[in-house]
Amino acid sequence: MTLAGAAPWRMFRGAVMGPAAWSSSSSSPLRLLQQLSGPGIQCHSRATRNMSSRRKADHLARTVNNFRQEMIAEAKVCGIVHESETVKRLRLVVMNKDFSFKAGQWVDFFIPGTSKVGGFSICSSPGLLERESILELAVKYSRHPPAHWIHTQCVVGSGVTLRAGGDFFFDPRPSDSPVNLLLVAGGVGINPLYSILLHIADLHRFQGSQHCKYKPGSVQLYFSARNTEELLFKRNIINLAKEFSGKISCNFHVTQQSSEISGDVQPYVTAGRISEKTLAHVTKDNLCYICGPRPMIESVSQQLENLGVPKENIIFEQWW
Repeated sequence: MTLAGAAPWRMFRGAVMGPAAWSSSSSSPLRLLQQLSGPGIQCHSRATRNMSSRRKADHLARTVNNFRQEMIAEAKVCGIVHESETVKRLRLVVMNKDFSFKAGQWVDFFIPGTSKVGGFSICSSPGLLERESILELAVKYSRHPPAHWIHTQCVVGSGVTLRAGGDFFFDPRPSDSPVNLLLVAGGVGINPLYSILLHIADLHRFQGSQHCKYKPGSVQLYFSARNTEELLFKRNIINLAKEFSGKISCNFHVTQQSSEISGDVQPYVTAGRISEKTLAHVTKDNLCYICGPRPMIESVSQQLENLGVPKENIIFEQWW
């Protein structure tokens, strides 16, 4: 679903206005999902680029005005990988064959025995779900019940409930003209952008087939973290840049690196933050996706505007 008159990828999520009240006794995923299905949820509200200074800890309150699918899906954990000291990646097999999502979206994540709902960006491609019924999430440790459950109780075979949603995605129509993307990620903000990157890779692989009529443009990824340990998916990203040389490129930035950087990663790493000088090559025709902490989003957005990129081409997803 898209905003009337807008290209399907030009969706972005600013701050969500207004909290939602959730009963502590409403621990059933189905009951919570039914509560989310009011008339104000099924359509996009007017998109806004404003970021609220008020932090909202509850995923449902933050995203109450975001689009959500009606589809509710059961899933089982079929793999767990330690991406870093603080991040676990879950591999989930989705039971409902009709479940779908768009590259860049998140899921409402329901676990047994609690009314608290997780909101985790998907870090796999829509194509993987279509081909293998697999969806992946990379979740950083926190004390919030869903994330804490993933890091302390979740095992292969655990069952969860999912619902896809979000207004931050890239989903071009076959008739759309190619567009060159700039992806800028900070920390675990890489998750939705990695999904978009994998989707672009799929579009390149299957370009011209009956399943892919859209001709993708180029993608440049800038990914900043404190050190290379926190550069999630870095080797997979490098492999994509090698496989699609000239079409996909990656640039890693580290701000607090203290250990030696491995030789295979070193050529892609720059010390320091992403700056206006770093982005000097960006043109007004680039479609720019940003995801990370609020200060980074504000800084990069301003840098891109200084370089002449129109505001409507700067799309962000803020994580908390």
